[in-house]
Amino acid sequence: MKTILASLLLLAPLSQAAEPLPNPLIDYPQFRKIVAEVQPVRERRRVTEEQFAAMAAEPGTVVLDARSADKYALRHIRGAVSLPFTDFTAESLARVLPAKDTRVLIYCNNNFLGAPRALASKAAPASLNISTYIALATYGYTNVYELAPLLDVKTTKLPFEGSEMQAVHR
Repeated sequence: MKTILASLLLLAPLSQAAEPLPNPLIDYPQFRKIVAEVQPVRERRRVTEEQFAAMAAEPGTVVLDARSADKYALRHIRGAVSLPFTDFTAESLARVLPAKDTRVLIYCNNNFLGAPRALASKAAPASLNISTYIALATYGYTNVYELAPLLDVKTTKLPFEGSEMQAVHR
């Protein structure tokens, strides 16, 4: 009985509404606000495979791969710049994106089937495209486009490069 009572007392503070613990470097309400503002813009900025390829070929456009460095090394869209999502800061983004209005194209694992090592699918709500789009908007990037469709790596017109591709061509 004492053990049960002690357990309940330990859990009690977790179930009661408590004052938020202050941390000026974590702002969930602002995150939610940005998500709501970005959602309709993002929907209009999701592009087809053909649009993505045409835009990627235009001068001044940056194709950003926010996947991990090891997945990028295995396989990425030719010409893409690697900046893992976990490394996003104002400074690191400024190094790869020349201006806040630079046209940025993004893609992620969930855009491709057929390369499970390099492009392993995530749970749909955890798709890196979503997080990347929101983060870029949070940092003030205003010209971001997202590859929309799910494509097969064997039939896509988007060219890949990386060590996985070298193994395919041997």
